[in-house]
Amino acid sequence: MTALHRRLVALALALLAATTLAPRTARAEGTLRIAEQFGIVYLLLNVAQDQQLFEKHARAAGFDLKVEFVKLSGGAAVNEALLAGSIDIGGAGVGPLLTLWDRTNGRQNVRGVASLGNFPYYLVSTNPRVKTIADFSDQDRIALPATGVSVQSRVLQLASAKLWGDAQYNRLDRLQVALPHPEATAAIVKGGTEITAHFGNPPFQEQGLAGNKAAHIVLRSYDVLGGPASATVLYATEKFRKENPRTYKAFVDGLAEAARLVKANPELAADIFLRTNQSKIDRTLLLSIIRSPEVDFKLAPENTYALAAFMHRVGAIKNRPASVKDYFFDDAHNASGS
Repeated sequence: MTALHRRLVALALALLAATTLAPRTARAEGTLRIAEQFGIVYLLLNVAQDQQLFEKHARAAGFDLKVEFVKLSGGAAVNEALLAGSIDIGGAGVGPLLTLWDRTNGRQNVRGVASLGNFPYYLVSTNPRVKTIADFSDQDRIALPATGVSVQSRVLQLASAKLWGDAQYNRLDRLQVALPHPEATAAIVKGGTEITAHFGNPPFQEQGLAGNKAAHIVLRSYDVLGGPASATVLYATEKFRKENPRTYKAFVDGLAEAARLVKANPELAADIFLRTNQSKIDRTLLLSIIRSPEVDFKLAPENTYALAAFMHRVGAIKNRPASVKDYFFDDAHNASGS
């Protein structure tokens, strides 16, 4: 993590502590604080927020639910906020989930609540000499949300291990720069900055490709992981799940309804994304991403274990999960997870 990113994380946590998202020693059932990040991968949360689906399912269960959202950048910031008690549910990549699951095993017991769907992540470069990850040099800088711990960073490490061997899994870490997706995309589109590559997510990767003719795909996450995979997930502590069963159920039920809505009405979902994120992305491009056959909005995690096994193999996590059931809660919607 760079010094700049550490300062941004510290500032974000300080702001959280100074607001209604500050930790509470005693919390009544019916309050829910959610951290999200940037991109279409958080569309289910956008839809649930816009349509008040979490509140809807709480009312159906006979109680009122107050929902608060905060936007952070990078899994490190989300993990620290969850451990600080500033949020109840965090949204980040599978990598940060595995890091925190390992770190809290036997204590807070953080586990996955649900996936936010399957999305391909692209590593995009504007350097014409870079055709594969083997072509990156010290003149390149790869922007991603958090160095070393984000799902983009972990996928790049897995790709490096496959190319150069496990002993050199972090060979490209020295080229990584922590930068929020919007800023990284702007750098790719503009060109001429130290940022020559961006490992992003939808829609930022598509915006970068469309905005700079020199931009091209160097690596696809699905190729590294062996097929469609859930890259972004939601997770919480065991304590929150146990002490707030009605709130937890309202959240899961609302999320499931959001997934159904996106599949049934992608145009409405696109309008919600544009509105809630105040996004300027081209609506046609946005709809093409939502309707892409490579994208699947669903709650069950898919193809996450390859990354978990890799992280344990190279020592990034100490505890070896036997299966996805170790790092996701034993809920019905996760039964088919992998």
